[in-house]
Amino acid sequence: MSVLPIVMWPDVRLQTECAAVEAIGPEIEQLVGDMFETMYTAPGRGLAAPQVGVMRRLFVMDTTWKDGDMNPLVCINPSIVPLSDAQNTNEEACLSIVGVSADVSRPNKIELSYTGLNGTRETEVLEGFAAVCAQHEMDHLNGIVIFDQLDAPERAALEAKYKEMI
Repeated sequence: MSVLPIVMWPDVRLQTECAAVEAIGPEIEQLVGDMFETMYTAPGRGLAAPQVGVMRRLFVMDTTWKDGDMNPLVCINPSIVPLSDAQNTNEEACLSIVGVSADVSRPNKIELSYTGLNGTRETEVLEGFAAVCAQHEMDHLNGIVIFDQLDAPERAALEAKYKEMI
Protein backbone atom coordinates (compact mmCIF):
# COMPACT_ATOMS: atom_id res chain seq x y z
CA MET A 1 0.00 0.00 0.00
CA SER A 2 1.08 3.54 -0.59
CA VAL A 3 -0.04 7.07 0.20
CA LEU A 4 -1.54 8.72 -2.86
CA PRO A 5 -1.46 12.46 -3.59
CA ILE A 6 -4.75 14.14 -2.71
CA VAL A 7 -6.36 16.24 -5.43
CA MET A 8 -6.91 19.79 -4.20
CA TRP A 9 -9.77 22.13 -5.05
CA PRO A 10 -10.35 23.79 -7.56
CA ASP A 11 -9.14 20.81 -9.63
CA VAL A 12 -11.81 20.03 -12.24
CA ARG A 13 -11.91 16.37 -11.17
CA LEU A 14 -13.57 17.47 -7.93
CA GLN A 15 -16.37 19.01 -10.00
CA THR A 16 -16.96 15.96 -12.20
CA GLU A 17 -19.43 13.11 -11.71
CA CYS A 18 -17.76 9.72 -11.49
CA ALA A 19 -18.43 6.62 -13.59
CA ALA A 20 -19.46 3.29 -12.05
CA VAL A 21 -16.90 0.71 -11.06
CA GLU A 22 -17.34 -1.99 -13.71
CA ALA A 23 -15.49 -4.86 -12.04
CA ILE A 24 -13.81 -5.56 -8.72
CA GLY A 25 -10.36 -6.99 -9.29
CA PRO A 26 -6.75 -6.50 -8.24
CA GLU A 27 -6.67 -2.89 -9.48
CA ILE A 28 -9.66 -1.88 -7.34
CA GLU A 29 -8.35 -3.87 -4.36
CA GLN A 30 -5.00 -2.03 -4.63
CA LEU A 31 -6.80 1.31 -4.96
CA VAL A 32 -8.87 0.62 -1.84
CA GLY A 33 -5.75 -0.28 0.17
CA ASP A 34 -3.98 2.86 -1.04
CA MET A 35 -7.03 4.99 -0.26
CA PHE A 36 -7.20 3.71 3.32
CA GLU A 37 -3.46 4.33 3.74
CA THR A 38 -3.92 7.85 2.35
CA MET A 39 -6.99 8.57 4.49
CA TYR A 40 -5.40 7.40 7.74
CA THR A 41 -2.18 9.30 6.99
CA ALA A 42 -4.00 12.56 6.09
CA PRO A 43 -5.62 12.03 8.78
CA GLY A 44 -9.23 11.86 7.63
CA ARG A 45 -12.35 9.82 8.24
CA GLY A 46 -13.44 9.44 4.63
CA LEU A 47 -11.91 9.60 1.17
CA ALA A 48 -13.54 9.37 -2.26
CA ALA A 49 -11.80 8.07 -5.38
CA PRO A 50 -11.88 11.42 -7.24
CA GLN A 51 -9.91 12.91 -4.33
CA VAL A 52 -7.01 10.74 -5.46
CA GLY A 53 -7.66 11.34 -9.14
CA VAL A 54 -9.63 8.17 -9.90
CA MET A 55 -12.98 9.02 -11.47
CA ARG A 56 -14.90 5.97 -10.24
CA ARG A 57 -17.85 5.62 -7.84
CA LEU A 58 -15.94 4.40 -4.81
CA PHE A 59 -15.26 5.76 -1.35
CA VAL A 60 -13.75 4.52 1.89
CA MET A 61 -14.53 5.69 5.39
CA ASP A 62 -13.78 4.92 9.00
CA THR A 63 -15.61 7.30 11.31
CA THR A 64 -14.42 5.77 14.60
CA TRP A 65 -10.70 5.13 14.14
CA LYS A 66 -9.65 8.41 15.78
CA ASP A 67 -11.52 7.24 18.90
CA GLY A 68 -9.55 3.98 18.95
CA ASP A 69 -12.05 1.61 17.29
CA MET A 70 -11.26 0.90 13.65
CA ASN A 71 -14.30 0.22 11.48
CA PRO A 72 -13.16 0.55 7.84
CA LEU A 73 -15.90 0.57 5.23
CA VAL A 74 -15.49 0.25 1.45
CA CYS A 75 -18.41 1.55 -0.63
CA ILE A 76 -18.38 0.70 -4.34
CA ASN A 77 -21.16 2.10 -6.54
CA PRO A 78 -23.01 3.44 -3.47
CA SER A 79 -26.47 4.92 -3.26
CA ILE A 80 -28.08 6.84 -0.41
CA VAL A 81 -31.72 7.23 0.57
CA PRO A 82 -32.62 9.71 3.34
CA LEU A 83 -34.67 8.02 6.07
CA SER A 84 -35.58 11.13 8.00
CA ASP A 85 -36.84 14.60 7.28
CA ALA A 86 -34.79 15.74 10.28
CA GLN A 87 -31.68 17.65 9.25
CA ASN A 88 -28.60 18.29 11.33
CA THR A 89 -26.12 21.04 10.63
CA ASN A 90 -22.53 20.02 11.21
CA GLU A 91 -19.18 21.62 10.62
CA GLU A 92 -17.57 19.73 7.74
CA ALA A 93 -13.98 19.80 6.60
CA CYS A 94 -12.47 18.18 3.51
CA LEU A 95 -9.08 16.66 2.71
CA SER A 96 -9.26 18.37 -0.70
CA ILE A 97 -10.00 21.81 0.78
CA VAL A 98 -7.54 22.00 3.66
CA GLY A 99 -7.81 24.73 6.27
CA VAL A 100 -11.46 25.68 5.94
CA SER A 101 -14.71 24.16 7.11
CA ALA A 102 -18.37 24.87 6.45
CA ASP A 103 -21.65 24.32 8.24
CA VAL A 104 -23.62 21.89 6.09
CA SER A 105 -27.17 20.62 6.70
CA ARG A 106 -27.86 16.98 5.85
CA PRO A 107 -30.38 14.28 6.77
CA ASN A 108 -29.46 12.75 10.12
CA LYS A 109 -30.45 9.20 9.15
CA ILE A 110 -29.82 7.47 5.82
CA GLU A 111 -29.86 4.10 4.16
CA LEU A 112 -26.52 3.43 2.47
CA SER A 113 -26.37 0.69 -0.15
CA TYR A 114 -23.06 -0.32 -1.68
CA THR A 115 -21.05 -3.19 -3.06
CA GLY A 116 -18.20 -4.37 -0.86
CA LEU A 117 -14.82 -5.65 -2.03
CA ASN A 118 -16.22 -9.20 -1.96
CA GLY A 119 -18.77 -8.22 -4.63
CA THR A 120 -21.78 -8.51 -2.32
CA ARG A 121 -24.39 -5.75 -2.26
CA GLU A 122 -24.92 -4.48 1.30
CA THR A 123 -27.34 -2.06 2.94
CA GLU A 124 -26.80 -0.26 6.24
CA VAL A 125 -28.71 2.37 8.16
CA LEU A 126 -26.39 5.16 9.31
CA GLU A 127 -27.10 7.95 11.76
CA GLY A 128 -25.24 10.95 13.13
CA PHE A 129 -21.63 11.44 12.09
CA ALA A 130 -21.46 8.22 10.04
CA ALA A 131 -24.44 9.44 7.96
CA VAL A 132 -22.79 12.85 7.49
CA CYS A 133 -19.50 11.28 6.41
CA ALA A 134 -21.15 8.94 3.89
CA GLN A 135 -23.15 11.82 2.38
CA HIS A 136 -20.03 14.01 2.17
CA GLU A 137 -18.12 11.27 0.32
CA MET A 138 -21.12 10.55 -1.92
CA ASP A 139 -21.15 14.23 -2.85
CA HIS A 140 -17.58 13.84 -4.13
CA LEU A 141 -18.73 11.04 -6.45
CA ASN A 142 -21.30 13.48 -7.87
CA GLY A 143 -18.82 16.33 -8.35
CA ILE A 144 -19.99 18.27 -5.29
CA VAL A 145 -17.75 19.81 -2.60
CA ILE A 146 -18.63 21.66 0.61
CA PHE A 147 -18.51 25.03 -1.22
CA ASP A 148 -21.45 23.82 -3.33
CA GLN A 149 -23.56 23.36 -0.19
CA LEU A 150 -23.40 27.06 0.71
CA ASP A 151 -25.40 30.09 -0.38
CA ALA A 152 -23.58 32.57 -2.64
CA PRO A 153 -22.29 35.00 0.04
CA GLU A 154 -21.07 32.20 2.34
CA ARG A 155 -19.43 30.42 -0.58
CA ALA A 156 -17.64 33.56 -1.79
CA ALA A 157 -16.31 34.29 1.70
CA LEU A 158 -15.10 30.73 2.29
CA GLU A 159 -13.53 30.46 -1.18
CA ALA A 160 -11.70 33.75 -0.59
CA LYS A 161 -10.41 32.50 2.77
CA TYR A 162 -9.24 29.25 1.15
CA LYS A 163 -7.52 31.03 -1.75
CA GLU A 164 -5.60 33.22 0.71
CA MET A 165 -4.25 30.07 2.37
CA ILE A 166 -3.03 28.26 -0.73
